[in-house]
Amino acid sequence: MSVLSKPYMHDEAAAFAHVESILWADGPVCPHCGVVDRAYRLEGVRTKPSKKNPDGKERFGLWKCRECRKQFTVRKGTIFEESHIEMHKWLQAIHLMVSSKKGISAHQLHRVLEITHKSAWFMAHRIREAMRSDGAVDFGSGGGAVEVDETFIGNDRTVKPHGSKKGRGYAHKHKLLTLVDRNTGRAKSMVVDDLKTATLLPILQENIAKEAVVYTDEAGQYKFLSRDFAGHDFVRHGQGEYGRGSVHTNTIEGYFSIFKRGMKGVYQHCAKKHLHRYAAEFEFRYNNRAAHEIDDMNRSVILLRSTSGKRLTYAGPDAAQPEAI
Repeated sequence: MSVLSKPYMHDEAAAFAHVESILWADGPVCPHCGVVDRAYRLEGVRTKPSKKNPDGKERFGLWKCRECRKQFTVRKGTIFEESHIEMHKWLQAIHLMVSSKKGISAHQLHRVLEITHKSAWFMAHRIREAMRSDGAVDFGSGGGAVEVDETFIGNDRTVKPHGSKKGRGYAHKHKLLTLVDRNTGRAKSMVVDDLKTATLLPILQENIAKEAVVYTDEAGQYKFLSRDFAGHDFVRHGQGEYGRGSVHTNTIEGYFSIFKRGMKGVYQHCAKKHLHRYAAEFEFRYNNRAAHEIDDMNRSVILLRSTSGKRLTYAGPDAAQPEAI
């Protein structure tokens, strides 16, 4: 049976029940007073009549707390809050995004889900926000190996070239620093403003255990890593060297290959202010891939558990405009 043919992908009541079973494993949680399993379901409640819906619309998944007497749904306090898109379409979008190795564009979501492009774009960014991992990691703990490298993507319009042309350097490009723990097979990416040692070293110290062995290329910003970690070695890409026993960055190069194919082939353009969420999308799929015995359905469940406590709004004079992707 196809995942997309499951009842919760098409039926709104089933969709709410599915999300509730994941986010409220111990019973409904009131987002207003925090009481657990002290609410009752409200059946048959409808919205006010309108021109579009003369009889109103049924309000699915509506609960009322016995303690504070306030109403709520499982949307409250999640990426779904204040969204007018049906819950079953959210579940379809989540499945499409977690199962597409190189991502799926907002245009494609707009066509598949039959919603506006603006809604699809905003929906995709809310899902990416749920994919984003918070806090530092501890890669290389126990003396493991960690690969570190950077890549460049897009065009940073905040950087002005010295001449009339940008040239072939990377100063005008977005910079993404990535770490990969060989033992766990997990990655972490961060958008950085520059590649100076003063910028990168604090990030590496925060996310890599002191007992780790770090592998990089010969770039100057990594020259003194042996002072902060148990070991550091590098490959000389400039001399055509790409591996010397365990000394290589091939794992991270494979990660960048998937990331760049997705960014260039699917998304095509990305503003710097959104890049951290696109990076989080690829990081999430990589860290929850089939090699870790996580299939598409489990990946969707993992994401749903991360939707709570994460909101993404665009309002005010700096409101973001949907990109044509």
